[in-house]
Amino acid sequence: MPQNDLTSVDRAQDAPEVTSAATQVASSPTTATAVAPQAASPRPRKVPRVVVLGGGSVGLYAARRLRKKLGRREAAIVVVDPRPYMTYAPFLPEAAAGSIDARDVVAPHRRALKGIDVLQGKVVGIDHGDRTVTIRPEEGDDYSVTYDHLIVGLGSVSRTLPIPGLAENAIGFKNVEEAIAVRNHVINRMDVASSTWDAELRRRMLTFTFVGGGFAGVEALAEIEDMARHATRNYATIEEKDLRFVMIEGAGRILPELSEPMAEWALEELKKRGIEFHLNTFLSSCENGHVVTSTGVEFDSETIVWTAGVKANPVLKEDSDLPVDKLGRVTVRPTLQVEDADGNLVPNAWAAGDCAAVPDVLNPGKFCPPNAQHAIREATRLADNLALELHGEAPVEYRHKNVGTVASLGLYKGVAELFGVFKLRGTLAWLMHRGYHVMAMPTGNRKIRIFVGWMGQFLMGRELVSLGSLHDPRAEFRAASVPPKKDGAVKQTAQGSAAAAQSGDGEPTVDADERTPASQAS
Repeated sequence: MPQNDLTSVDRAQDAPEVTSAATQVASSPTTATAVAPQAASPRPRKVPRVVVLGGGSVGLYAARRLRKKLGRREAAIVVVDPRPYMTYAPFLPEAAAGSIDARDVVAPHRRALKGIDVLQGKVVGIDHGDRTVTIRPEEGDDYSVTYDHLIVGLGSVSRTLPIPGLAENAIGFKNVEEAIAVRNHVINRMDVASSTWDAELRRRMLTFTFVGGGFAGVEALAEIEDMARHATRNYATIEEKDLRFVMIEGAGRILPELSEPMAEWALEELKKRGIEFHLNTFLSSCENGHVVTSTGVEFDSETIVWTAGVKANPVLKEDSDLPVDKLGRVTVRPTLQVEDADGNLVPNAWAAGDCAAVPDVLNPGKFCPPNAQHAIREATRLADNLALELHGEAPVEYRHKNVGTVASLGLYKGVAELFGVFKLRGTLAWLMHRGYHVMAMPTGNRKIRIFVGWMGQFLMGRELVSLGSLHDPRAEFRAASVPPKKDGAVKQTAQGSAAAAQSGDGEPTVDADERTPASQAS
């Protein structure tokens, strides 16, 4: 049997020579179990180990492709990610609008990555010189994993600014948890506002602000506005005109990925729906929900969604010896092999996606944009190149001509540019958006679920129920809990609340002098 165990996992805080205190993890080809170390150095591996950092678009697709290209006797593959699933980001706006179930826009790693080891934890350090990565699990001590080949697909995080009140009042739109939280919050504000008679407070509740006019921001704004406008049919006291949606964008246009005429068309269409746009404008402050812009516009809003760009995962710049550019992205060749500032190859290191500066060979001097279309294709090329290298062949440059850009602007509304020639608007563009992304969604299981969900929505409409309590399910229990007595113990009786109600005795008897287990109480 090929060796596919993680025998080099040890506590990161321990010195390498102190192996008696180290914890090592061993796994079968699909599972990992802890075992005690028996030697001062890890057992030599019979097959090379490929560690994939990140289980997003790059990590998941690269690992799956590599597993198809290389058998278990050729390579052991390990994927490291803090979440147990991959999120398909292009579907987040539709998930936020209730068009897709939240569970259907994610691909569970342990189901999608068959024959691949999965470690759930955050990467907090990369020492490529020693071929070691340090992982921080949700619970327990940090540990390290050694490797022979490294694939970096750590993606990006929200790029924020030190704006007063931003951290306290805004929410991002980078993962499925945030998308669902935004939906629950918007519907909850409408629920509360429908029974609130203070006109100023109602305006505050029904004002929804989005910062950032790129694809993520515009799609999120358009989908949620469309959902909220549709939801007003269920409220006798809220009309469409009561809703106020505001977009703040620092540039002079929205949707920079589209040609200017198409972006202008999208802007005008959204303005017809009553959405306010403040272009060439920056958010200056949002303390206590009071929004202040660089142009002097001020208003109150209880919903502030931040979609103003992303940046490469900061661990690459702060806790890694891999070469990065001024934006914190790993520098790579067109073959997706890591190279330093002098153009020298960094052996056995590969990177792609949002966290890598991938040269666009079809547009010299530029880099491939950080979107799902390129990330998925880069991952495939990377895996193929690594397989070629392991077989002693030369890697191939990544080159991909953009097939087009599609964006959803709400139900049955969209905009698309295909192959630089076809320009679509309205329902046809919306269908192209849905068709393209459902085909790109990993695993047939998720494709079917999404399609069935769309059919259900078409027949029965969107599900517009706020489940805001999901974000703090213990809140009601905490409110109902009785604080412990300071003086004396509490005696509990075995009589339940149902029996007490039936007998008419009210609440069960509580004695402050003694605590007695329920099994012994009379």
